[in-house]
Order: sequence, then structure tokens, then C-alpha cells
Amino acid sequence: MNLDDYSGHWQIQAVTIILKMALLIGAVLSFVGGHLEAAVVTLGIFTITFLPIFLGSRFKVKIPPIFDLLAVIFIFASLFLGEVRGYYVRFWWWDLVLHTSSGFLFGILGFLLVYVLNEKKELDLDLNASFVALFAFAFAISFGVFWEIFEYSMDAVFGTNMQKSGLQDTMWDLIVNSMGALVISILGWWYLREQGINSFLERWIHEFIRRNPRIFQHRGKR
Repeated sequence: MNLDDYSGHWQIQAVTIILKMALLIGAVLSFVGGHLEAAVVTLGIFTITFLPIFLGSRFKVKIPPIFDLLAVIFIFASLFLGEVRGYYVRFWWWDLVLHTSSGFLFGILGFLLVYVLNEKKELDLDLNASFVALFAFAFAISFGVFWEIFEYSMDAVFGTNMQKSGLQDTMWDLIVNSMGALVISILGWWYLREQGINSFLERWIHEFIRRNPRIFQHRGKR
């Protein structure tokens, strides 16, 4: 499949729209059913799904549809299904899967961030593959730690139960988050060291570059 077809395929955008509409419908049904708190929370989650588009517009970066879809899926699964619909309680593995996924997502984000900085002609940087991979790993871990602090704060201040089993939940969350981040870091390192490998990360990086040519004005690198 051609990369352009892969990135702009209508199914990706269709699934994104369907998930957003499901949140909006869920908010309306909760409101009609008298569940005002659930309606407000769901509506807030619906608003958060537009954050990638907002940030892309704010920083003049074109977000590939697949990135937008992944962000919406994660928000939908963690906040709506997990917190509002109680999937964290109904399925013991739900929390572990999502924290592993967050390691993947933030690892990709960290990799792209340092990759962009490394390729900017205005910055005199020439970072090697190992450092870029290490930065991506540390970036994802930092967000995982921040989220655990957020969960603890919510439980302590508002009496929620985001930490579930307390310390054990926190440690397992950090462990699986680290595993997801490690996988992405290794793939990123491999991508920078070995040209021509065929992986989803390579396709996503190339798609990001294609949509943002002004950022990647190479200085004779790679």
C-alpha cells in the first residue's frame, strides 16, 4: 500500500469520527437519563479528543490521521470506558493494557520530538541514535510517573479510587509503561541505525515528515 493511501485512508478518519460521536451521544444519553455527573465528565472527555488537533494548529504542525486516531482511542478507552463505564473494575487487565499503550504512545511522541529537534536546520544538533532512543524512553517514563502522581492526588484530594490497589497498582502501571516505552525506543533506535527496515514506526515517521516538509529541511544528515 502506498504511504499516502495508508496515512490518508478514509477508514482512519471515519473511525476517529465514530469514536468522537459515541462520546457525544453518551453524554447526551447520560444527561437525558439524569446522570448529570457522567454527562459532564463524558462531555469533557469529548472535548479532550480535540486536543491533538488544537496543539497541531497552535504549533503549526500537521498531525497525521493515524496519530489523531491513536490519541482518540487512548482517551476513549482510558477515560470513557475505564473511568465512566467502570472497565478498570470490570476487567482486571484493562489498566495494564492501557498503561502499556501509554508507554508506546508517549515513546513515539518523545521520539518524534527529539527527531524534529535533531533535523531542524536552525539548531546545531547531531544526536546519535542511542541518545534519541534514550530520550524517547525517558520521555515516556516521565509521563507515566506524572500520571501516577495525578492518580494519587485525585484519590487524596477528591476521594476517588484511581489507584485501585494502591502501591501494587502504581508499580505495575510503571512497569508495563516502561515495557511499552522500551519497545518503541528499540524500534526507534533500529530505525535510525538501519535504513530501509519495514515497521509501523518507520511508516508513521515518514508520514509525519511528509506532512511537515518545512520542519525537515535537512542539513546534509542521513
